[in-house]
Amino acid sequence: MATVVLSAFNVAGFPEGGGHFWVYMQYALGLRQLGCDVYWLERFVRTGDDARDALTLGTFFERMKGFGMEGRVALQAGPDPKRFPDAPLQVLGMTEPALDEAIGRADLLLNFHYAIDPRLLPRFRRTALVDIDPGLLQFWISRGQLTMPPHDHYFTTGETVGTPGALFPDCGIDWVHIRPVVCLERWPFRSDPGEGAMTTISAWDGGDWVVDGESVYENTKRMSFLAFKELPQRTPQPLELALFLRTAADAEDRRLMENHGWRIRPSREVAGTPDSYQEYIQSARGEFSCAKPSCMRFQNAWVSDRTVCYLASGKPAVVQNTGPSGYLPNGEGLFRFSTLEEASAALEAVNADYPRHCRAARALAETHFDARKVIARILAVALA
Repeated sequence: MATVVLSAFNVAGFPEGGGHFWVYMQYALGLRQLGCDVYWLERFVRTGDDARDALTLGTFFERMKGFGMEGRVALQAGPDPKRFPDAPLQVLGMTEPALDEAIGRADLLLNFHYAIDPRLLPRFRRTALVDIDPGLLQFWISRGQLTMPPHDHYFTTGETVGTPGALFPDCGIDWVHIRPVVCLERWPFRSDPGEGAMTTISAWDGGDWVVDGESVYENTKRMSFLAFKELPQRTPQPLELALFLRTAADAEDRRLMENHGWRIRPSREVAGTPDSYQEYIQSARGEFSCAKPSCMRFQNAWVSDRTVCYLASGKPAVVQNTGPSGYLPNGEGLFRFSTLEEASAALEAVNADYPRHCRAARALAETHFDARKVIARILAVALA
């Protein structure tokens, strides 16, 4: 089978991101299930604190070993490429000759790093970019906020990307549509958790803004959840957020949300590792989550890689409506809301026939998000 080098983005440098780790590992696991010889390539930005970097790297390599990737991981370590674009890089993990050999025989670079060093791409027979930020990625490219080196193929998890109804440009790129993936064998069905909370895991205020002509808006989950802060007062269903909180302003928001009935837990404590992230999802009653404002403005019909983990686990999901979809249901394992009334009604419907919606959630994952099926399509297109 094919040899594939997967280029991830900032996994090693974000040890508190258990969910961020899973985004890319789902693809690596799916490739291996299809018999591919898989390698992991990533840029590691040194912080200048050698002790901190050593601890971060030790954590990362230990996690990769736990997923059977020992000897197949190469980190290109150096200073911030935005400040020092030509700085020499040190290869960590694999030796540099071993990395060169893997690249030389690779059939495909499967790239998730939009700003990958363009000097890497000509070293591969074929290259494919995977867009996991639909709408935003095309917006960044069209506004000159991101310069993306050319690839042989382009895949997107956004259902409306490149279609006539899209509210954003296609940037002249022929986008191939895929869906977010979950490794079903690694995410088995879990039985009824009883009277547990509907949960989600999220960043809060990353300081992200979208500037689109005269339209300027904060593009964070914070803005979306604050619009639904009154929801716990409209439903008996407990609602819990595991949030990545950083600042004093975040702490004020936490108090505000708790005063409205939300349970708030630090994501670092309950979902900061791949194992704890998985356990947090699989021990929940289901997911309740909002999306970033750009998803609703762009109507990209996006579904989160986190949500598909809930679905695979047999956990119904109630998520914000990001636009019309040709395949996402509304009312059977997955509910999509736009208003407080729709959100509370969806939670009531989940609890009215919880076992049925658990089975439907797993069936959705098996039908649409199975890593083997999605990645087989990627390989069929990219290696044709």
